Amino acid sequence: MILCITHSQDFYNIDIFFEYLKTKNIPYFRLNSDHMNHLQKISINENFFELTDEAGNKINSDKIKGVWHRKAWKISVPEELDEDYEKIFLKEYASLRYNLFTILEHAAWINPLENEKKIDGNKMLQLNIAEKHQLTIPKTIFSNDEEKIKAFFHENCNGKMVAKLHGVLSKSMGGEDLVSTNIIDGYSLEFISDIAYCPMIFQPYIEKEYELRIVYVDGEFFTGKINNSENADWRVAQENFFWSAYDLPENIKVSLSSMMKEMGLYLGAIDMIKSRDGGYYFLEVNPQGEWGMLQKELHFPIARKNCR
Repeated sequence: MILCITHSQDFYNIDIFFEYLKTKNIPYFRLNSDHMNHLQKISINENFFELTDEAGNKINSDKIKGVWHRKAWKISVPEELDEDYEKIFLKEYASLRYNLFTILEHAAWINPLENEKKIDGNKMLQLNIAEKHQLTIPKTIFSNDEEKIKAFFHENCNGKMVAKLHGVLSKSMGGEDLVSTNIIDGYSLEFISDIAYCPMIFQPYIEKEYELRIVYVDGEFFTGKINNSENADWRVAQENFFWSAYDLPENIKVSLSSMMKEMGLYLGAIDMIKSRDGGYYFLEVNPQGEWGMLQKELHFPIARKNCR
């Protein structure tokens, strides 16, 4: 039995994965992490748990041999709950969820939970490790200090920089974690004083030839090139973009492989830019990023590779 941890609004990637499991008669259980609350019945002992989900499906930890930690999402709070109890509700259900996950440490995970949590929650660490493995990274500052950000802009950005949140605010149509990238120029820089209320990541704008989404699966690479050279973020631009297969240079593969091994990740969606000056810039790795569009458009066997 493969346990697939996701959330109630997730589709596309996970549907592709489930279809593949069905063709191989591999049993699976979908666990909606946002419904690990009053909607599910959960009991945990020292080394065992039993769970009944919102649809009445039951599972116990003895049957689980593998775990795909696809997406853990915020736990939903019932509308009828008094606001005074909301904090304790979320705290205790989050503890219950984490205790349940750690019962499964013996199982094979598509990315060990603690490794994934550390890397996904620290973009600056990602850049540090990438650079250590001979990958080119953009100069970066993660800050809430208006003066430091302005100084960074004038020293490094040649009149144009990008700003992005570290975390996730929303999801795209395909279930993609959507953290839109915005362009800052000299004019908009003058209105950045509100940064004190929301620290952001800032980097020089890179004049790009195209963008790459690289899916790494335990030493193998499935790379798609998207024909976006003008927009800061192809996911929110109103253009007709299309994917094409791309063969990464061998030295980039070697560097990415050693980076992923140090991070302790078997799976990751890596974003890179091919700049107009011919360089490859590493931006980030999402340990559970989207790959369904590459399988659909380019027929990459990513779902099958995840089950190896």
